[in-house]
Amino acid sequence: MTGADASDRGIEFDVARLDEYLKDWLGGTDSTRVERTHGGMSNPTYFVSRGGWRAVLRKQPKNVLPSAHAIDREFRVLTALQGSSVPTPKPYRYCEDRGIVGTPFYLMEWLDGRVFSEFGTPGLARAERAELFRSMCAALAAIHRLDYRALGLGDFGRPGNYFARQLKRWSEQWTKFRRGDDDNPALDRMVRWLAERLPESETVALCHGDFRIANVMFHPTEPRVIGVLDWELSTLGHPLVDLAFNSQAWLMAPDENGGLLGLPLEEMGIPSERDYLELYYELSGATERLTRFHQVFAMFRGAVGSAGVAARGDLGTGVLPDAARVGRHLARAYAARGVALIEEER
Repeated sequence: MTGADASDRGIEFDVARLDEYLKDWLGGTDSTRVERTHGGMSNPTYFVSRGGWRAVLRKQPKNVLPSAHAIDREFRVLTALQGSSVPTPKPYRYCEDRGIVGTPFYLMEWLDGRVFSEFGTPGLARAERAELFRSMCAALAAIHRLDYRALGLGDFGRPGNYFARQLKRWSEQWTKFRRGDDDNPALDRMVRWLAERLPESETVALCHGDFRIANVMFHPTEPRVIGVLDWELSTLGHPLVDLAFNSQAWLMAPDENGGLLGLPLEEMGIPSERDYLELYYELSGATERLTRFHQVFAMFRGAVGSAGVAARGDLGTGVLPDAARVGRHLARAYAARGVALIEEER
């Protein structure tokens, strides 16, 4: 592929510049080929090949908030996790030069495996699904068991109450994303409810920030995780927020980020929400338990993140061609589920 035909393939940067960058690094005379990956709503991701060499390129999207889509943090955490109990792709190189692909980017190992966009994992056998969910749960527990200080990540998050900081940060983003006072009032209700119930907890762990089945790669033929992907929201925080985000699957419908609500779980070989949570507690050694606050907080995060996808879609800078529609649909779905959880408390 050359820079001239790159735009016809959904590539919005000049591949010739990337080709020169890779030639300086790798040498050789092979041409660079770039292919846009499917799925994902955040950092644009591409498959890159040069002769027999292959890699995945992750770049920052254009026109983002200053602290959003922190590609450098993603590269840092992947580097720190090499050799740990958490399977991740090997990071190769980080580049700040915007002249190459338009934004900062990094290159990492190209893993061969399966990625499922739906928790229902269509096409799998019942027994395979059961093992697959166990492996996903084990990967999340492994992240939270890590000694982040020993990995050099002691400064990967700010000190102070995690929930208060996160609520402030994501509320400010919602203020920037919203289209008017009548835009998604359910989300506003979640903000008020959460602000009145901020818990105190000293528990801190490395958190992925967006741990769901679409961000986990499984072995090509075996039901086991070979790579945890998309670490852009990772930070030091409370592990139960990660767990709450992961277990949203049981509270959302299949058309809401591939949820499980309404599906015949036992028949499919998928554990119940309670059994999945109990497995996590066992594997992680957690002493605290998931509460309604954590669940609503995760729905709030999902709603604001999706509103951001919609906002970028409105600006024409979304990763998906229909980012505005998809983001707005998910923002309302997350907010509605969060309010439903609040109503159950009454």
